[in-house]
Amino acid sequence: MATIGVNELVRLDGVALGYEGLVALRDVNLRIEPGELIGIVGPSGSGKTTLLRALLGQTEIYAGEALVADNTRVGYVPQVETVDWNFPITVEQVVLLGRWRTRRWLPWVTRSDHARAHEVMEQLGIAEFAHRPIRALSGGQQQRSFLGRALVGSPDLLLLDEPTSGVDIKTRHEILHQLVELNAAGVTVVLTTHDLNGVASHLPRLIALGEETVLADGPPSEVLQPDVLERAYGQPMLVVRSGHETYVLPVPEEAPGAHEGDALPLGEVEVIAAPDHDDA
Repeated sequence: MATIGVNELVRLDGVALGYEGLVALRDVNLRIEPGELIGIVGPSGSGKTTLLRALLGQTEIYAGEALVADNTRVGYVPQVETVDWNFPITVEQVVLLGRWRTRRWLPWVTRSDHARAHEVMEQLGIAEFAHRPIRALSGGQQQRSFLGRALVGSPDLLLLDEPTSGVDIKTRHEILHQLVELNAAGVTVVLTTHDLNGVASHLPRLIALGEETVLADGPPSEVLQPDVLERAYGQPMLVVRSGHETYVLPVPEEAPGAHEGDALPLGEVEVIAAPDHDDA
């Protein structure tokens, strides 16, 4: 029987997992250490949400072992598309739900619960919306409200399913900045994303899923490779690098030879830079 290591928060050994007897991922071997910031990438249906929910204990394990360190507090932020926004609940009530989940033996909300909820809402910049119905908020504000629900319980491990889906560029940047700050404060963060350029390429570690398994695991420079991406997404991908920046584009069908598996240096593409405001 496998045991979790001293410096491990999560350990998956030869795991096959899925739902209702259907295997979504096979032979998954994964280690997550405290303090990591990890992105899970792959096409729709590749098992990203399934893997995330396995860490919550909400996925059937058909083979292998999935272990989470004892006494680990886990926070979870679902996809916004799965939320019923017509449910009559305020932002503060959404955040307080996360507090209640940490100790279900006490069925009422305490003064300290309200204080902690207000602290989290201030941290996320949504305190002014505390008594506003959640359905009246923008997509980014709704996402931060559910992030607040996860954070109010002071998690050690924060799991987020597509946290930047459906938000504008500015809000995406703000959410990522908040996650980086949480990670710097000691929270282990694992998120799924479809955004290879705006999100995944900026994370220190990526896990790429495809063909019902883990195709690659490592820094973006190793995972965002043409061969890995073609296996994952089923089409040739163009990878452009500039220093620490990586950009991924699907290869147009009329571009012969562009899918030979080479990452292009930035000098082979046109870069349109923002104007220098000092020269204005």
